[in-house]
Amino acid sequence: MLRRLKLFWQIVRRLSGDDAYERYLEHYAMHHQADPDHAHCQPLSKKEFFKQWQEEKWRGVKRCC
Repeated sequence: MLRRLKLFWQIVRRLSGDDAYERYLEHYAMHHQADPDHAHCQPLSKKEFFKQWQEEKWRGVKRCC
């Protein structure tokens, strides 16, 4: 029962985007940290990540009014 509840909670977090920063850090570790071209770069902070995410999400929004 507890396992199902944890799985459900993970799905809710994924759908809502609540786990986006954790997924970003996993992606960064797998693809960029080992890359010599990005070895000098640090991952974005949580605040920087969400600021960039919001800017990308709302850039170019066209309204009818």
